[in-house]
Amino acid sequence: MAELVNVEIITPDRIFYQGEATMIEFNTTEGEIGVYPKHIALTTVIAPGIVTISTEDDSVKAAVHAGFAEILPDKVTLLAEIAEWPDEIDVERAHAAEERARERLERRDDNLDVMRAEIALKKALVRQNIKV
Repeated sequence: MAELVNVEIITPDRIFYQGEATMIEFNTTEGEIGVYPKHIALTTVIAPGIVTISTEDDSVKAAVHAGFAEILPDKVTLLAEIAEWPDEIDVERAHAAEERARERLERRDDNLDVMRAEIALKKALVRQNIKV
């Protein structure tokens, strides 16, 4: 039997996921990270991306759009702004959001919040990539 780490993904509206995993992978502002049981303690900032939770039998994926992660040797907690299962994502809406974000970034008018537009683009792309 493999060693397991407890995983919780919590959003403002719900406890998105609770369970045990052999490994969890997600994006941080510093790059992608994979966490196994007995990982060193760490706190990091989550970047928009796909979270993969591997269990003894299977793996599941979800889209997570920013937040914080607390990693302890026996537990990983993601406090996420938004977390979505693939079947909760509206791909048409994600395509439209991508187009809007790209148009804003191309125009670059004086009132554009570039960082906000780039984050919107990343979120739209993550939503589309998890559905592939």
